[in-house]
Amino acid sequence: MISLLRLPGEKQTCWPAKRIDTGAERLFQYASMSAAKTIDFVVPVFNEEEGLLDFHNSLESTPLPGGHSPRYIYVNDGSTDRTGELLDRVAASNPAVKVIHLSRNFGHQAALSAGLDTASADIVISMDGDGQHPPSLVPEMLKLHETGYDVVQAQRLDDAYSGSLFKRSTSALFYKLVSLVGEVNLSPGTSDFRLLSRQAMEALKTLPEYHRFLRGMIVWIGFPNVLLPYKPGTRLGGKTKYSLKRMFSLAADGFFSFSLVPLWIGLLLGTAFVGLAAMELIYVAYLWLGGYRDKLVPGWSSLILILTVASAMTMILQGILGIYVGMIFMEVKHRPVYLIKK
Repeated sequence: MISLLRLPGEKQTCWPAKRIDTGAERLFQYASMSAAKTIDFVVPVFNEEEGLLDFHNSLESTPLPGGHSPRYIYVNDGSTDRTGELLDRVAASNPAVKVIHLSRNFGHQAALSAGLDTASADIVISMDGDGQHPPSLVPEMLKLHETGYDVVQAQRLDDAYSGSLFKRSTSALFYKLVSLVGEVNLSPGTSDFRLLSRQAMEALKTLPEYHRFLRGMIVWIGFPNVLLPYKPGTRLGGKTKYSLKRMFSLAADGFFSFSLVPLWIGLLLGTAFVGLAAMELIYVAYLWLGGYRDKLVPGWSSLILILTVASAMTMILQGILGIYVGMIFMEVKHRPVYLIKK
């Protein structure tokens, strides 16, 4: 039995298929209806030719509730191998498959945004096409959605031997840091494997920012959500496309997009240094007025230490400020997040 966890700060709300009160009639109708729905699967891919066909066959053979109509939206994020060719071949033989070719590699979040912007079904499920997001989890997601959740977020459960120690430790640190100082509470192990209702999808489309961190944006919109733990599948082919540089860039977008704490750090440190300067001034005044001027021997080491620390802090804070200014610069240019080739 799969255990369910709730997001930090979110009530564990599960609407039963019965009338709760007069104001919940709409929820009762939603939870109890069995009408067929449309489902859009959004799958961004980049150089996944080795396992792409196996993944699609697995996804297409996933059992869905009777009457549900699936559509498969693949976003080719500027692949340089035969991924685009294979996708066109699949689309030619299956009218339910839609392929979006971006003009170049814009990155995972941009490619995922392209797919989500195209989606128009009652239910949207986003996932990666490398096999690590198992399609077998989809029926459980749909069951949870039918109980009233607008967002069903898959939570990756890694054991001590999966992934490098560096990746696991830095990932855990990032989630804790963002949850501590940011606007949103992120649970460890969450990725872009999730189900969204039509209402949540439309709300997400109203967020226009250029630096996109969808994991935080999904939590920010605040719709009823639940975590669904899962064990990641085996990669069907190729290797991970998230290099250290891309991981750092994604973490930076997530941290600086949802927190102004780094800017407050400068004010707090500046205030602390003003306090230290005031204490030094009082000490010097005491020596002068008390007749202990001979004790005012220049302290070269302490002076250099203070200058070094102050200079380092200044450069760090200027760097933080520069990041925010750079993000503002990218926003005000109003460049599109992605461009579609065909």
